[in-house]
This record gives sequence, C-alpha cells and structure tokens, in this order.
Amino acid sequence: MSYAFPPGGLPDQLQSPEGTAVFTEAYAVLPAITQRDIVTSFLPGWQNTRVWILARPLTGFAETFSQYAVEVEPEGGSATPEPDVHAQAVIFVASGTARLTLGQDFYDLRAGSYVYIPPSAVWTFWNTSDQPCRFHWIRKRYEPGEGTSVPDALVTHETDVPAISMPGCNDTWATQRFLEPLDLDYDFHVNIVNFLPGGRIPFAETHVMEHGLYVLQGTADYLLNKDWVSVGPGDFIWLRAFCPQACIATGDEPFRYLLYKDVNRHAKL
Repeated sequence: MSYAFPPGGLPDQLQSPEGTAVFTEAYAVLPAITQRDIVTSFLPGWQNTRVWILARPLTGFAETFSQYAVEVEPEGGSATPEPDVHAQAVIFVASGTARLTLGQDFYDLRAGSYVYIPPSAVWTFWNTSDQPCRFHWIRKRYEPGEGTSVPDALVTHETDVPAISMPGCNDTWATQRFLEPLDLDYDFHVNIVNFLPGGRIPFAETHVMEHGLYVLQGTADYLLNKDWVSVGPGDFIWLRAFCPQACIATGDEPFRYLLYKDVNRHAKL
C-alpha cells in the first residue's frame, strides 16, 4: 500500500503559478502541489514537528472538524499533544514509525496504522526512529447524545479491516469502516474508500455530512457541486454539508481516499 502525504519543498521557478486550487461556497480543493514548506505551521507542545492545517471549522462552511497532515522528525513528538480536553481524534500513519502511548498502554505504529483517541484521553506520540514519521490527524469535539457514552480507544491497521463492497457495484466500490457504523457512541467516522479503475459513485450524493477527503492513491474525476475536477495522490477536498458529489476512478490503479464525516447526532436548532 502507498499513502500520499504533502510533498513539502517548493516548486521550480519555471513552474506556472496558475493551478487547480479552488475555494467556493460549497467546496474547496487543495491540490498536493499547494502543500509546500511555506504553508506549514508549528504546534505548541510538539517538538521537531511541522503541520499542514488542511481544514478547520469555518462559520458558514464546514464547522465540525479540523484536519492536519503532520510530519515528525526523529526524536520529535509530544507528551501533551492535544490542548482540547473535549477533542477526539483519528490518526492514520502515512509513512515511518512512531511510539504511541494511550493511558498505560503503548503501541508501535507504522504506515497504515489507524488510531481512534477518545476525548480526555492521556496520550503521547514520539518518533523513536531515524526517519520522519508522517501522519494524518483528524480532530472533532465530542458531542454526547442521549443514551450514548464516550467510545473506547482503538488501535488497528488497515490490513486488518476488510473492504465491504457497496451493493450492486460488482466489487468496484468498497469501504473500510474502522469504527462500527451502528454504534451510536461515535459521532463521526473516518473510513478508507476504495474504487477500482472505472468504479464510480453512480449518483450525485447530497447529504448533511461534512467531508474531509485526502487522496491516498490513484486518480479520479470528482464531481463537486456542478464542477468536475481531476484529482490525484495528495489532493485534499473539503466539502460543506449538502454539496453534491460523485466520482469516477481513472487510471490503472485503485483510487483510495481517507474520508471524514460527521454522523449519528440530531441537528442543532
């Protein structure tokens, strides 16, 4: 498996500044070429670490989550990684290795590792190798619901989570669901969606869920509102609620993306 990540660096001076990045009232596309050194930030409490902040709550746009791509150099990391006691998170490792502690337990993470971290969890993250560790970090404030409780932490690997085919698609469209879909304790999901070449979402989905969509592998033509956009590895798509969306996988390899969506709670009135 390969998992895309921001390329960093800086394009050559001969590169045309005209690109395919777009921000509209319904969606945004941040192509991989825009995810360069000059747009990184550093985080309080983290050492030898830089971050691309790809999404954060914006009033009138997507309001429920933030999404980071984090690069931790050797001996880097944090003993106090999360400043918001109400925040829950998913971490997905794109490359390298790291040591994660959750309470009294520790885990050695590698590319493809998936972690759900509940709110108020005590955790640390350190790169103990001699190579950078790169991971995707999605954060959301937990919303209690009637009859629900805070979920337990989860550490797994994508090879341990089967891809479930969608009905009537001849196995060309499948989703790896890391968090139990019918468990209402969860108020968000982060899945990996998989398409074989030619596979597609055969209708324009229009729904209340917000999305952060990071392309891990492959290429596709993606319908966003009324526009078709070509996307590939490392491109990030940010969708507000009710933005119509569909895709057709192109190329000769699977098209795969990491997908955030908010679920399982009443609409605020």
